[in-house]
Amino acid sequence: KWVNWYMIVMVVSAVLATYCLLLLVRRENVIQLVVWLVACNGCTNEFILLFQVFGLLHLAVREPLDLHWLHKVFIMLTFLVVSAAVFLCPLAICSPCIANNLPPKPALVGHRGAPMLAPENTMLSFRKSMECGVVAFETDVQLSKDMKPFLMHDNGPSFLLRTTDVKEKFLGRDADMHANFTLQALQTLNAGEWFVRTDPFQSVSSLSKEEKREANNQSVPSLSELLVMAKKHNVSLIFDLKNEKNSTGFHNSDSYYTAETIEKSGISPDKVILLYGGIQKSLNLIELHFQNELRKNNVSVNLWVVNERWLFSLLWCSGASSVTTNACHILKSMSKPDWHLEPNMYMGIWVSADVISLLLMFGLFLWQK
Repeated sequence: KWVNWYMIVMVVSAVLATYCLLLLVRRENVIQLVVWLVACNGCTNEFILLFQVFGLLHLAVREPLDLHWLHKVFIMLTFLVVSAAVFLCPLAICSPCIANNLPPKPALVGHRGAPMLAPENTMLSFRKSMECGVVAFETDVQLSKDMKPFLMHDNGPSFLLRTTDVKEKFLGRDADMHANFTLQALQTLNAGEWFVRTDPFQSVSSLSKEEKREANNQSVPSLSELLVMAKKHNVSLIFDLKNEKNSTGFHNSDSYYTAETIEKSGISPDKVILLYGGIQKSLNLIELHFQNELRKNNVSVNLWVVNERWLFSLLWCSGASSVTTNACHILKSMSKPDWHLEPNMYMGIWVSADVISLLLMFGLFLWQK
């Protein structure tokens, strides 16, 4: 909504100047001061501040200046300016969580499954995310030496080092590329022990002994395994192709064999989404207030990675369609945003707080005097 800031500034400035004249200027000729004030406040709004300033100058010229008095004026003006800024700052707040109508709760997308509850990109992780009610799995796909798509986030040299025991299983091959391992070789690796050992999200302590044991014995899954689960439970699949281009910049066979695997699975094509880098960069520029407009035009907006309740609340109020998260077990339990107010209630709280504060300030001034 448009706010007439000029009028607000004029009124506040006039009040400040009037306050200084009434409380801080010690004059014997009170009648003359009253005449000045009446003359000032009887003018049109545009000239209130000008006449008040002339009044101050007139009084300053008529009587000698007192440095102690000037010091008091400076302190009082500073206090009043700061107070006015604090009292009026709610006018500048524009939050999507101050609204009458609350959009639907954003759907949840499991980022590499549920990586706070199980090792990322493992079948256990995706099963855990289903318990959160996710509408889609988000994962990363690479191609093995025998052209079989498998799930792994890290790519390039040493891509297995962080999340598997490749050092122990394949001595001297921990720096190899994805194309040097067959799917069978990859699935002999332990892809869960690192999670229990390093506890990347400080969440392992919340797992039972059985859950820790299961997490400790995960393997590298194939894309086919995840497609079977997604089809069975009617969950969508969102994925990155990690090595879609080779070192010369030309497309390699990853896209072809991945598409072939998806087609053979029998999953509905509208349940599979390939993330493309150029589109992601464009969507990163979208501001929150555009999301409702996109929703009105039947355009879905997904934001990632959202792990905190306050951020999820803000995106909920902003009309996000879905969020990709590591913390689906936290966000699933939220029935409403952590902070949401109707405009009338917000205005009532703001005005009440300002009035009470002003009364307390006025009372303190009287008590000190």
